[in-house]
Amino acid sequence: MTQPGSTPPRPRRAAGCLQSLVVLAVLLGLGYGASKIFGDESSKKYAKSSSSSSSSASDGQGGSWEIGDCGGPDPENKPDGYRAFDCDEQGATFKALKIEDASFLPNAIQCPAGTDLIIQVSRVFGSGDDKKSGGIPTNTVCGRNLTGDHPGDAGAGGGQLVEGDCISATAKEIACASAGAADFKVLGLVKEKTECPAATTEPMQLMMAMGRPYDVICGGKV
Repeated sequence: MTQPGSTPPRPRRAAGCLQSLVVLAVLLGLGYGASKIFGDESSKKYAKSSSSSSSSASDGQGGSWEIGDCGGPDPENKPDGYRAFDCDEQGATFKALKIEDASFLPNAIQCPAGTDLIIQVSRVFGSGDDKKSGGIPTNTVCGRNLTGDHPGDAGAGGGQLVEGDCISATAKEIACASAGAADFKVLGLVKEKTECPAATTEPMQLMMAMGRPYDVICGGKV
């Protein structure tokens, strides 16, 4: 935590990269679920983590994210704080795949396949404990782990639901490696059942959720 009157360390960045620290709060960990008619549980997961995982760091000049920027846990803002790092620094654990505008609607954030974690970037003013109270959301970072551990890959059982993932009969995401005869592979994510591909055997109608770009999971044989 930065003390009043002190200057937080700034990561060394080339032109076009981050030049300052920002608030990073994990919005979505690993996993996605739904339950019948199928109630979307991702909103509850998002709300819980965004309220309990907020963190803070000082904002400075040029505090904007670009695709390819890296970050990792902030050792001065444990347990949930994140900050920018050069990609070759020891503290870097993820790289930005895509940058979205901030949103208070969890389902409106749709990251690309391969996203291992979703992080909210907020700008915080003040110092000391005041910086733990949150900030003004500015962006959402779709991050991919720099290590070989990629739960967000299609079929791996984590991240947001994408085509190629596997789900249980209650539309809960599972790893395809552990899927059985009663489980399904996601063939499409569409608005209407009639839009599902021909190989669909179980179109799953989800409860309405504001911001989510699909209402039906097209399930097929694993």
